Amino acid sequence: MTAEQIVLLGGLWLDGSVWTGVASELEKRGRHAASVTLPGQGDGNVSATLADQVTAVLAAVDAGLGRSVVVGHSAACTLAWMAADARPGRVAKVVLIGGFPSSDGQPYADFFEITEGVMPFPGWGPFEGADAADLDEQARRAFEAAAIPVPEGVARGVVHLTDERRFDIPVVMVCPEFTPAQAREWIAAGDIPELPRAKHVDLVDIDSGHWPMVTRPTELARILAAV
Repeated sequence: MTAEQIVLLGGLWLDGSVWTGVASELEKRGRHAASVTLPGQGDGNVSATLADQVTAVLAAVDAGLGRSVVVGHSAACTLAWMAADARPGRVAKVVLIGGFPSSDGQPYADFFEITEGVMPFPGWGPFEGADAADLDEQARRAFEAAAIPVPEGVARGVVHLTDERRFDIPVVMVCPEFTPAQAREWIAAGDIPELPRAKHVDLVDIDSGHWPMVTRPTELARILAAV
């Protein structure tokens, strides 16, 4: 089976619409893009769980006619990796943008304060510097206005990985706010426990902050079409 589609998974606080520019550019390049609005991040389901999100991702993978390239951004790099673990025969490649997969037994994204059952966007403080350097004030306001609080059941969900065949699936790391050299160092040091065991890891640089699908959609689409 050839890779028939590119499945796009946004990180925390994002719904599927964040990929609109990238998906349009991919279609121009003859690649079919399937952007997933994750449960709890765009469908109004504040009780959604990590398992619900994994189910939605697998449904998108299973709906493809052939194998899929699964693209995860930020925290959703773990979702992409979980899809590879659950569907090693149907995932042709995993692309990680600005993030790394968590290990089995680790919390998915328990990064910020939970308030009334959700993890709201914490403001720009944690992202000052390289993460948000290419977002101007207008872009930041638009991001904040669209940011969807992530349900506690997603953020604090526990990652489950069971199939060693995931390590056979080629991985492409797209490096936005960090460099490929830094990523290599982290992998070599064991800071990203899943990736030293992956048999094929390529690193690609992109000159952007943490959200290249917002600030560099054409360049990101070019990278994704090439993989």
